[in-house]
Amino acid sequence: MNEMIEEFIADGRDRMDKAVATCQHEFNTVRTGRASTALLDRITVDYYGTRTPLKQLANISTPEARLLVVTPYDKSAMKEIEHAILESELGLNPNNDGNVIRLAIPELTEERRRELVKVVKGLAENARVAVRNVRRHVLQDIKDLQKGGEISEDELHWAEDEMQKVTDAHTEKVDEMLKHKEEEILEV
Repeated sequence: MNEMIEEFIADGRDRMDKAVATCQHEFNTVRTGRASTALLDRITVDYYGTRTPLKQLANISTPEARLLVVTPYDKSAMKEIEHAILESELGLNPNNDGNVIRLAIPELTEERRRELVKVVKGLAENARVAVRNVRRHVLQDIKDLQKGGEISEDELHWAEDEMQKVTDAHTEKVDEMLKHKEEEILEV
């Protein structure tokens, strides 16, 4: 087929891959009752007047299934790190012993599990919308080629079919990730 069409489809595939990867990253930041260093990815700390990601200020580890340990590189930042964790919407209570901050991950209530499933479904829908938007933009670019006489009607139809296959594959990936995340959240 036409080389320009192939480039548009490859570009669309790359952008859809990024949308799926972003969705996976967002899923990782949703608390499931298990300790994961990704839970703290969105936390920023006011460090000497600058908003700095927590993972740049401390080593974060999971020594047990329900425990996160935050070891600051600079002990003078303990209070700011503790404050940032308290202000986050994670609902975690930091335990500071002067050297490390321990975060016990509490069991999730049934109600909180249902809320988290809704949040995850919203994240998945955002990813599906992003994938469909990529499809729409790529198809518009290909239709512009056809209007300009650079490709034939048959090539346009082939490209539309090919883009739909790519879109369906990426939507299925999002649905599969959603299914696994829901199971993980609802697992008691």
